[in-house]
Amino acid sequence: MDRILVIDDDVELCSLVGEYLASEGFKVEAAYDGERGLERAVKGEYILVVLDVMLPGINGFEVLRRIRATSRIPVLLLTARGEDVDRIVGLEIGADDYLPKPFNPRELVARIRAILRRTKDGKSAAASVPEILKVGDIELDPATRTVRQQGKQVELTSVEFSLLEVLLREAGRVVTRERLATTVLARKFSPFDRSIDMHVSKVRKKLGDTEGGAEHIKTVRGAGYIFTRPRETESKTS
Repeated sequence: MDRILVIDDDVELCSLVGEYLASEGFKVEAAYDGERGLERAVKGEYILVVLDVMLPGINGFEVLRRIRATSRIPVLLLTARGEDVDRIVGLEIGADDYLPKPFNPRELVARIRAILRRTKDGKSAAASVPEILKVGDIELDPATRTVRQQGKQVELTSVEFSLLEVLLREAGRVVTRERLATTVLARKFSPFDRSIDMHVSKVRKKLGDTEGGAEHIKTVRGAGYIFTRPRETESKTS
């Protein structure tokens, strides 16, 4: 049975989430503080971590930072409703998705399944399309879900990897935010949801893109994003 770790100091909430997810076929374990949760997240064999921002001891952001230092395990961040800053910071640090509290348990399950589906689809795609994607100095291997830039590995979250893969496969063509939201986040696009923009920003930083300098991913105002082909990148720097 797939195991999920819930890190939240609300014992009653953890119990309710555990019961609901158990009915959906998951086995849930809980940790009620940041330090214990971090230890179990990096050592345990979980398919996903549900992490609350507000925790005693070290907070959820710090837990997420430390998880990302050693693990690519998917993380769903629980934030206070209306706290856009929490959501933005969480995505920048490496959360795969977020869910405002209080939440409907059905939405929690839907978000979890969407994250897991992205991971599974990535592995399935790797089996059917094993070729390595190369565009400019970027090399993406779907089979191992690794990315290299000039031979050096680039550490990406599962969402960031899926996002970059879509852009690479459409290199030289505009990919709309709507398509990215549907394909990468597995949810309907909303103009008020900046999740895709935050994930793109994170990927840009990891690829070394700079404003006014070299760019792998360009914004096409009012349309979406485009991964530039080698000639376009060279022409900007020549």
